[in-house]
Amino acid sequence: MMTRAPYRSPRRLAAVAALLALAAVGCSEASEVVDDAKDGARKVARQRSVYSLDVGDCYNPDGGKVEGETYLVEVVPCDEAHQGEVVGEFSMESVPEYPGDEKIVGIADERCAAEAQRYAPDTWALPAGVGLSHYTPTRESWATGDRAVSCTYTVEKGTFKGSLNTAKSFEPDQLTFLKGSNSVYETLWAHQPVTDDVEAALKDYRAQAEAVAAALGTHVEGLGGIDGSEVGKLRATLTKAAGQWEKAADAPDADAFYLAYDQAFTLIDPGKTVAARKELGLATTVPAEDAEVWAS
Repeated sequence: MMTRAPYRSPRRLAAVAALLALAAVGCSEASEVVDDAKDGARKVARQRSVYSLDVGDCYNPDGGKVEGETYLVEVVPCDEAHQGEVVGEFSMESVPEYPGDEKIVGIADERCAAEAQRYAPDTWALPAGVGLSHYTPTRESWATGDRAVSCTYTVEKGTFKGSLNTAKSFEPDQLTFLKGSNSVYETLWAHQPVTDDVEAALKDYRAQAEAVAAALGTHVEGLGGIDGSEVGKLRATLTKAAGQWEKAADAPDADAFYLAYDQAFTLIDPGKTVAARKELGLATTVPAEDAEVWAS
């Protein structure tokens, strides 16, 4: 989240004070003070407002916190350890008034997923712990004209090195596979009902099933244009999966829904895509979070 504030930071004053303090310490301590001062000065020089972030920038959040309101980040070379990378951006200029915190986050979640896919198409190849996040306007910054959203990949703990921008490294068949596969799982979670009570929210669960069936249909169609025996096997599996999701969408009651959903969910287990991914030269390690979901 972003808030406007003067760019001059207390950290800059602290760095200057450390330099002035050199005369007051002994020679044995001077080296450490100089190193600390240099490190502080370098961080200050790299500090930028979140409003000035560009796609491709690698950065460390102010104070190391990846959540909450902030207005400063430390922009660093991507080959250095960092906590975040800007993978896309868009503006909410078409939105007439501040839509509220929940709505603005929903818009950012949807748009940033698409931006991230264009930037780093294969989510399986991301470093461990990296997840999609975003900087969005607050109600206060909106009032000053702020409409920009910066989409980022970040880690809550630790750091990673190297740019995540891999879009130009994929062949057309790989991109077709990734676009369809990503869409299926994004659709599944984007339409996940807020309650586990299927009977009480059957309408919502049926809507989710209908959306997933449609995404699978598009994915299956795309796979039809890709050669390879393993891709062909996966296409057959996902065709069956689409049929089960359609049954779930048309289920007259919760019992019928459960019968179809159980098979439908099992058939889109990410583990079933590993052989096809290997055949296409893509990452083959199922992300830990996905593996845990389907294992349970």
